[in-house]
Amino acid sequence: MMRPVLARREKVVPGTQGFGFLVGIAAALVLGLILLWTSGHNPAEVYERMFDSAFMGTDSLSRTLERATPLALTGLSVAVAGSMGLWNIGAEGQMMAGAIVATGVAMMADGLSGPLLIALMMAAGVAGGMVLMLGPALARSHLRVSEIITTLMLVYVSIRVVEWLETGPWKDPESFGFAVIEPVPEQAALPGLFGRANIGMLIALGLLLVFWLAVSRTAWGYELRLAGSSPDTARYAGVSLRRKVLTALLLSGGIAGLAGAVQLTGSAARLESGLSNGYGFAGIIVAALALMRPSGVAVVAFVFGAVQVGGQSIQTLGVSSAIADILQAMILFGALVAVVFFNYRIRWAGPGGEASTAGSAEPDPPEPNPTGSAA
Repeated sequence: MMRPVLARREKVVPGTQGFGFLVGIAAALVLGLILLWTSGHNPAEVYERMFDSAFMGTDSLSRTLERATPLALTGLSVAVAGSMGLWNIGAEGQMMAGAIVATGVAMMADGLSGPLLIALMMAAGVAGGMVLMLGPALARSHLRVSEIITTLMLVYVSIRVVEWLETGPWKDPESFGFAVIEPVPEQAALPGLFGRANIGMLIALGLLLVFWLAVSRTAWGYELRLAGSSPDTARYAGVSLRRKVLTALLLSGGIAGLAGAVQLTGSAARLESGLSNGYGFAGIIVAALALMRPSGVAVVAFVFGAVQVGGQSIQTLGVSSAIADILQAMILFGALVAVVFFNYRIRWAGPGGEASTAGSAEPDPPEPNPTGSAA
């Protein structure tokens, strides 16, 4: 019985990932158009409202950048782990852990000047994310326990800790009975750039640049990529896989924790169970679409930030904001399908793997690497 298999194309057109992303956006818009039309809405009016609210004017652009900042940081967090072929599914929880520790520092050192307090809170956020990642990192590097399960399970631990703090030791005494934590000091707010955008955006761009340089231009980055793409070769070259796995996961957790501190001091103003707002899970999609590349993370985060801002604006037209989530998912699936067909072709093989056409008798190719290259 013949069966379809994927065979890598001999010649792959450069830039297929970027073109695949554009294909994914186009596919999402077409499917969204059908969805809106069948539900009785005017697709042109909805898309126009989304575009205007995300890009037209300084205030709209600042909202998009505000949304893109945590997406870029959590996307980079996933990409750092992905450079080793690992999947950090718990950036949402690490983001919350970073915000928890940063809030604790703000409560203990609220008398400090703004710049010093902000710096301490950023460092505390990194530490909080690393602490939450420490268990999964040790389990993966020493016991080979899947980091996918352990990082995901700790997400709910972080959220429950925040809920306990809201009703327990950190409850605001002036909240009139509501379960909220007191806001961070005013001097802890990140300086603004324009509109709602703040220097958190510059922090995210700076980290993306640093990671790109570290991975592509240093021996450490080369060893990291080598360990992720060919563990046996890395082991033969004397690279400690345990150390690389531990380093990649701890850095990943630290960056996600920093995202929590940036969100706390930039937009949220106080610690709450909804602070992460799904950014950690969305960061997985961002990193996957970017093939774990920092430059791609920046672009995808900006597009997704625009989609989320536009999704909120269309509620005034009677359209559910869930359309934004659907568009993000469709962009992901559309782009991945496009990239697969740009790099692979379908051929038919018999039970023993024989090709159905002459000149196609090469053995079945290995499964595509979902993490891609971190270069």
